[in-house]
Amino acid sequence: MLLHKFRRAMVNLARESLRGEVQVDDTWVGGTQAGLRGSRQLKGRKAVLVIVAVEKRGRATGGARMAVIPDFKRTTLTSFLKKNVAPGSTVYTDGLKSFTGLPEAGFRHVPRSQPLPIELRKGAKSVVPLADRAIGNLQQWLIGTHHGVSPGQLQVYLDEFVFRHNRRRQPMAAFQTLLSLGTGNHPTPYNRIRGAEDLTN
Repeated sequence: MLLHKFRRAMVNLARESLRGEVQVDDTWVGGTQAGLRGSRQLKGRKAVLVIVAVEKRGRATGGARMAVIPDFKRTTLTSFLKKNVAPGSTVYTDGLKSFTGLPEAGFRHVPRSQPLPIELRKGAKSVVPLADRAIGNLQQWLIGTHHGVSPGQLQVYLDEFVFRHNRRRQPMAAFQTLLSLGTGNHPTPYNRIRGAEDLTN
């Protein structure tokens, strides 16, 4: 319960947006599921859809943002990017048509055709390798550390992953930042955390 209280204090509402070159991709969290037609099918799916944005800084990974989203609609994806990426940034994506409105939203858009999953497993290069690496690290962290999380609480686990990722080179600064953010947040009582009421509302 204490960890859940900390997770709810890990987002600094005054944080700077990602900028420069930013790679964006989506993933499903919750494992594979038989009987679905295609990776974009929403109806009947139990896994949760997550969008990921990662800065490119030279050859390294910069800051990251992750969020649970309800669908692949253009308005949904554009809203996430407007909230987390600075205008004028160059956004690299796969060929998903929902990203076609990014230039009108103030971004320079570079879409590329992503190889099929089977081709990626055989060694083909991803068009958004930094985003895919972050997704792989997230999936391993959720399985290895938490052995899975409930869909209702997933967003705060994403917030924890991003908090750790963005401060991975400064662990003491991360601890001090968390203390500072925690003292500035309103308390979240057990009954609101237990049912993820604070997240659904």
